[in-house]
Amino acid sequence: MIPSQAETDDAWHMPLAALGSLREGESMARHTTLGVGGPARWFFRPANRAALVRAMQLCPAEIGILPLGRGSNMLVPDIGIYALVVDLSELNELYLEGCMVRAEAGVRMSRFARQCAEHGLSGCEFMATVPGDIGGGVVMNAGCFSQQVSDTLKSVDVMLRSGEMVEFDADELEMSYRHVELPNQSIVVSASFELRPDSPDQIRERMRTMRSRRSSTQPLAQPNCGSVFKNPEGDHAARLIEAAGLKGFSIGGARISSQHANFIVNEGEASSADIVELIRRAQRVVKEKFEIELEPEVRMVGEWM
Repeated sequence: MIPSQAETDDAWHMPLAALGSLREGESMARHTTLGVGGPARWFFRPANRAALVRAMQLCPAEIGILPLGRGSNMLVPDIGIYALVVDLSELNELYLEGCMVRAEAGVRMSRFARQCAEHGLSGCEFMATVPGDIGGGVVMNAGCFSQQVSDTLKSVDVMLRSGEMVEFDADELEMSYRHVELPNQSIVVSASFELRPDSPDQIRERMRTMRSRRSSTQPLAQPNCGSVFKNPEGDHAARLIEAAGLKGFSIGGARISSQHANFIVNEGEASSADIVELIRRAQRVVKEKFEIELEPEVRMVGEWM
């Protein structure tokens, strides 16, 4: 007899409960900075790296894997996502040796920047202003203030879908603006950076300046996902959206920020559908007015209409 879907699910995911925290039907609105998104079919927080390896080995090939950091650059449909969402927050060790720093995927970038500043290591000051984790920062080649992850990244430890661990040198990843080449359905487990010595006081001052500038120009007091669109070459998405007359425009509970037009904010009752409709509206109007295609920086995961 062919097992039912529920029986098939039980055959593989039940052992995960012994490897960490496992929940079913977990609302992704609780795990994204936009505060939207339906339930994850399975939500798993491995206790350690060994538990993550075992989980990857147990998960059937037909079940999607979605690594999760802080959810600061992620949009999940209102209907939810049929996947194993893997919360990497317990993988949060950080090691320093000379100018080399290795951080696990769950280390907050703000913490990484503070620790480096305390040890007089420069090159990642921008991370003090980014609301994400190291793993996601690597996957997106995150950056701002003329710095980005690829500037100092030396290597990454990546877990393949099979559970096998592979180390990649940074120059193997074909990193460019908000782009990294990684194996499909793989997970960044840790990353190593080579920084340069500098005065801790000067590093902290640069970080303070970056934080001040960001807080004065971006709507950080409201739920948002950071920059919604990548900047087109030679231009800025925010300028184009504002010039198209969409700054402050709203749909449902979502609004293109009146403070920074490349931010969409959740004013309290937004749905993922509201946000996606705003994204598509901005793309359509900017295309009509300027013949420029805006490419989303926010990751739209799962199935969308």
